[in-house]
Amino acid sequence: MKQLLAACSALLFAAPALAQDEPFSEWLNDFRPRLEAQGASPQTVSAMLDGLEPNPLVIERDRTQPEFVRPLWEYLDIAASDRRVSDGQSALRENHVTFQTVEANLGVPREIVAAIWGLESSYGAITGDLDVVQSLATLAWEGRRRRWAEAQLFAVAEMLDRGYAYRDELLGSWAGAMGQTQFIPETYLARAVDFDGDGHRDIWTNYGDALASTANLLSRAGWADGVPPAVEVVVPDDFDLSNWNPDQQRMTAEWAMRGITRADGEEWNADLNMRAARLILPAGLHGPGFLTYSNFQAIKRYNNSTSYALGVWLLSERLAGRGEIHQDWPVDNPPITRSQTQEMQEALVALGYDPGVPDGIFGPNTRGALMAFQRQRGHLADGYAGRLMYDAVIAARNAQ
Repeated sequence: MKQLLAACSALLFAAPALAQDEPFSEWLNDFRPRLEAQGASPQTVSAMLDGLEPNPLVIERDRTQPEFVRPLWEYLDIAASDRRVSDGQSALRENHVTFQTVEANLGVPREIVAAIWGLESSYGAITGDLDVVQSLATLAWEGRRRRWAEAQLFAVAEMLDRGYAYRDELLGSWAGAMGQTQFIPETYLARAVDFDGDGHRDIWTNYGDALASTANLLSRAGWADGVPPAVEVVVPDDFDLSNWNPDQQRMTAEWAMRGITRADGEEWNADLNMRAARLILPAGLHGPGFLTYSNFQAIKRYNNSTSYALGVWLLSERLAGRGEIHQDWPVDNPPITRSQTQEMQEALVALGYDPGVPDGIFGPNTRGALMAFQRQRGHLADGYAGRLMYDAVIAARNAQ
């Protein structure tokens, strides 16, 4: 324990020079009157800020970027593991009435709500034990995301003044996500629901409030009844990738005309044929493909990650007694690491492409640059940054 405290103290004293050239007390003295000017009551300001100190572990977590990228197939194995499915099915049975009521009132399938609950907090078992106010204040002081963190603190004050939550229950993750649903404060204000009508939006200990809040977020994000978030598809080897990108929408019937078939062998039904879908190839053309529909985008309003949305979809399918990826993943061509991504970005720049600022993050600009490289160099332009394509880009740079 003494060693941990010593390490934390060292981080704490080093943090101002690394983050902001000001002590935490200066940020606090500047923020307090601004919080008051936003209309926070004196009692709330005092409860939030009196005696507040930064948490150096929050800064450490914020600055630590993982070097290795877990392959999607490994992530999905964890997201929809047998244990998570078993626990989820038990949670569905034990909270049958609550799930039934939430589904009837908000129109979101119970398996989807349960899947998000499972991924966010292991069905309420792991909700985070850090003081959310302290975490957000630390992030605001650090400065990298100051405007965002301060906006969340303003939202916390509104939560407290409206009586939606109590100061001592504001526990969550190092990044300020709270409760069984892992809502950030602004999302809590906008989407949290008082399911049992007691005047308190308790997403920490009240299953009904937590699950209804999740369903309400999805409902307000445009959840469409009867539409699957995703369907696994088989993409033919001769599929024309020349005009494809993962953000492009076409009617399912048009994708079918281009040779896209369901991986489960079923025929496309009339309803889906007339719905717009995006074709995503998260592991490239040699891995499973997916047509994703509007409800997939609704899930991404919860967490703007394709892997996360696929995890929710697959877990929900397994909770419903379905759920199977029919095609093989390219395990011999795993995604590249963060440093390799930066190397590839730098190489693409040297080759005359524009991946944006080389930062090790594989975003839309880097994908576009990689796809342009693939098209011009005779590769399949699927935009997948696996080890094989990394080798090809580096080799082309070295051959200049």
